[in-house]
Amino acid sequence: MKRTWTIIGVADVPRASGWYQSLLGLPETAPAHDYFGQIVDSDGTVLLCLHEWGAHGHPSLTSPHDAGPGTASSCSFRVDNFDVALPSARTLVGRWKKSRM
Repeated sequence: MKRTWTIIGVADVPRASGWYQSLLGLPETAPAHDYFGQIVDSDGTVLLCLHEWGAHGHPSLTSPHDAGPGTASSCSFRVDNFDVALPSARTLVGRWKKSRM
């Protein structure tokens, strides 16, 4: 195995995709589908996958309200310059809280 892909459920894949790309300083590109997208680094490495809640009936991604034991997740990102990334992330968190992707 070379790496794992983290998949998180979101209400709006295109909006969430733009948000994560902004957070990570990546150029904004549209996801491949309205229900699924990948956030990729400049070298093509998949950093994160976004999946629309309820699409395809995946048990752990049916709804943020129906998540049972073992479906929680935590995302961490390693960045090159923490002092630059932190203020940007704080701004984006404020935008996220208002829009609730």
